[in-house]
Parts: sequence; C-alpha cells; structure tokens
Amino acid sequence: MKAKLYLLLVAVIILPCTSNSQDLIFKFINPAFGGETFNYQWLMSSADAQNDFAEKQESMFPGLDDDPLSDFENSLNRQLLSQLSRKLIENQFGEGELEEGVYIFGNYQIEIGEFDDGLNVVIFDLSNGDQSTIFIPYYYY
Repeated sequence: MKAKLYLLLVAVIILPCTSNSQDLIFKFINPAFGGETFNYQWLMSSADAQNDFAEKQESMFPGLDDDPLSDFENSLNRQLLSQLSRKLIENQFGEGELEEGVYIFGNYQIEIGEFDDGLNVVIFDLSNGDQSTIFIPYYYY
C-alpha cells in the first residue's frame, strides 16, 4: 500500500511537468567565417574597445610643428652640404677647384684631403659628435 501511494505521488508530481525543447542551430558571427556581414562593424568596435595598446601617432607633415629658427638652420645646413657635394663632384670630374683643408659650416666641420687613390672627405657634426667619412676614388682612363 505504501508503495502504491509513493508511485501515485511521483506520478502526480512528474506528469504535469512536461519539458519542451528546440533544435540547437549554430551560426557563425564573424563575417570572415561566413557570418552575417553586418556584424563586421560591431566586431571591430568591440575589438577596438578592448585594445589596450595605443598606436604612436605620427604627423602627416613632419617638421610642421618645429621651431621656424630650427627649420631655417636645417635648410641652411642642407644647402651648404648640397653646395659642398656639388663642388666635390665638379672637382672629381674636372669642372671646378676644391682645395684641401678644413671647412666649418654651421654645425659641421669638413676635412678634405687628397690621397694617391682618391679624395677623402670627413664630415664631423659638432652638435652631437657624429662622423661620416666619404672616399671618392680617382679613375684613370
């Protein structure tokens, strides 16, 4: 009798509780894998919001924020080095005279010396101590 009562009690509790379910459907979210293309902007904004790294912003116009006096000095140094290189080329190919010696142009000290093999030019940057050496060989025809 007790067993029948327990079965009846279990039946009364379990029978009204029916369960419903549906089919599970998987769908890609990322458009790169076949997902909806409208998810792209949402995914990118979500990724940008989680990005902890900041990119170094470089100016599109370098030198625009510099001091005008510094720009003038850089321009003058470029022009002097351009004239010196022009004289070196003229001397190498016989169109001008460039004498040996030490020349100082702004922040640059330039030493010019001739050797048996060619012309040696040493450029010192007096502001930071950098040095460049250029050797121009002579070619005999």
